[in-house]
Amino acid sequence: MKPTWIEIPATDIQRAQTFYETVFEEKTQLLDMGEFKMAIFTTGGFALCQYPGVYKPSTDGVLVYLNANPDLSSILEKVTPAGGEILIEKRQISPEQGYMAVLLDTEGNRLGLRSKG
Repeated sequence: MKPTWIEIPATDIQRAQTFYETVFEEKTQLLDMGEFKMAIFTTGGFALCQYPGVYKPSTDGVLVYLNANPDLSSILEKVTPAGGEILIEKRQISPEQGYMAVLLDTEGNRLGLRSKG
């Protein structure tokens, strides 16, 4: 089974947009449908979503890893200045599997990063 779409919960969609656009250097397109707001990443595949009572940021449950190739260090160096926190620093999984790290975004979501370098 392969994920086709990922939604990252946000309590403040504009704060979340600023964080993700800064850290990943990728723009989002905001869809404002009243109480429900979605910021879709230009590369597709995932979005930030704000809808009170439905989307709740969490550090529990499934941990989604985002592609941070070629080297996740370039992303990690932007996390703290953008208001996030590094929970697990870059570490090697194995020579074949590459590297991983875990961060906490400005909304309180725990997300993983993986890269070859």
